Amino acid sequence: MAEITIYQKPSCTTCKEVFQILKEANVDFDSVDYFVDPIPKTKLQELIQKLGVRVEDLIRKKDQLYEDLRLGEKQLTEGQWLDLLAIYPDLLQRPIVEKGDQAILARPARKIKEFLVPPTPADIPASGATETPSANR
Repeated sequence: MAEITIYQKPSCTTCKEVFQILKEANVDFDSVDYFVDPIPKTKLQELIQKLGVRVEDLIRKKDQLYEDLRLGEKQLTEGQWLDLLAIYPDLLQRPIVEKGDQAILARPARKIKEFLVPPTPADIPASGATETPSANR
């Protein structure tokens, strides 16, 4: 099993871009077409936790289906949103890329490049007390 998994719709332009970036980076990854292989509710909940967002944040609010179902007029619970995503996968923002205990919504596609590169020591703030210049008297 690969360390990275991309949850995507293969015909989606952004998904194609992320897929290509992963291939060009020679990254071993699994690809899940969630229109063919639906994401189970438990996995969706796990991804939402890893993303650090609410389920509503993953809903494609500009999608025609969102308008047709008049979802903007409804107050739904997390469980109801998850049920809707299981029935209507087009409502899910994509692509979602999972790596270990982290996940990102790779929109725009270039976000995947930052996700692939581990932070360098210079990017990590030093722990402990900060230096303060001594006062001259």
